[in-house]
Amino acid sequence: MTAPLLSWPTAQAAAPDDHVLAQVVRALGAGEIVALPTETVYGLAARADQPAALEALRRLKGSDERAYTWHASDASALDAFDPRGLGVPRLIERLARRYWPGPLTLVLEGVPTGLERLAHGGWTGLRVPSHAAARAVLAAVDFPVAMTSANRAGEPPLTRASEVAEAFAGGLACVVDGGPAALAQSSSVLAIGRDRFELLREGLMDVQELRRAAGLSLGFVCTGNTCRSPMAEGLARDVLARRLGVPREGSPAQLDAQLARFGFSVTSAGVMAGTGTPVAEHSVSALSDAGIDISEHRSRTAVPEAIAVLDHVYCLTASHKDALVHALPPGKAQHIELLDPEGLDIPDPIGGSLADYRTCAAMIRAAIDSRASSWV
Repeated sequence: MTAPLLSWPTAQAAAPDDHVLAQVVRALGAGEIVALPTETVYGLAARADQPAALEALRRLKGSDERAYTWHASDASALDAFDPRGLGVPRLIERLARRYWPGPLTLVLEGVPTGLERLAHGGWTGLRVPSHAAARAVLAAVDFPVAMTSANRAGEPPLTRASEVAEAFAGGLACVVDGGPAALAQSSSVLAIGRDRFELLREGLMDVQELRRAAGLSLGFVCTGNTCRSPMAEGLARDVLARRLGVPREGSPAQLDAQLARFGFSVTSAGVMAGTGTPVAEHSVSALSDAGIDISEHRSRTAVPEAIAVLDHVYCLTASHKDALVHALPPGKAQHIELLDPEGLDIPDPIGGSLADYRTCAAMIRAAIDSRASSWV
């Protein structure tokens, strides 16, 4: 006997007949399995906090899948991965803002309370689907819901309600018919956390697109690009590496490659710089104290076309900012600001002692530490 089909008007309809929603919520609450439409494929859903419901889902699916994905109605579910209230990493927020609700599953480090049986190795998958039917059901329940694609092990996921009802006859409490799945393709699955940016399954988005959405391109600008901005570039790399949990050993090029895994890039330039001038020796020494090597840096000119495509450009003084703003077309300089969050200039140590350069480096480091919470 096939499961009853409960009609949902369209994928965009905000609410179905109240009786339909109540029937689905009641079935899930009782530990039964229901099928829900998503924009990608149909999914089999069960209570995530009931071992018996998850075991029933596993038997119905016919696989030994070790971890199912937590599905939520909105991105506020990310707060469950932040039990101390310190804030969700900004690159995860950027991905959620860009792709949720939608066909992206994020596998995050951490195990929210009550979802221990969904986790694998300390990581838990989370997705916010865009289909109105799924989101309305998920918003209506007061317990977490696990979902997996509606297919038997080794078979392609099903994209129509009638196919699901027939394939899982006798095993489902009901099937919500939200029409054919619009995308008919599984979601992309990205594992992201400390020292990890790994596309576990490629769906509509490839890893390069996800990196562009997650990361930022950062630029630092001073006068000659031999003292302050090279130190800012080196310090920014170091702060990003620490926050992302990537190895800090090796050359700047190797560190750049590590940051690029997460979509980050760091550069510097000067508004009056020539090309190819070595970095000031005192700048090298001031950063070597912290194990940061900028000895191979060579100066670059702040070319407007290159400045325009960066996500954020941080200037060491107001005069540098003014020079860049005037060099760019109107309305194209909103991403240019002073490095110091308080709007103060960071003085040029050129011609000064090593102690002056160390003082300058400390000022730059403090400003970057303040900025970094908006980057990662």
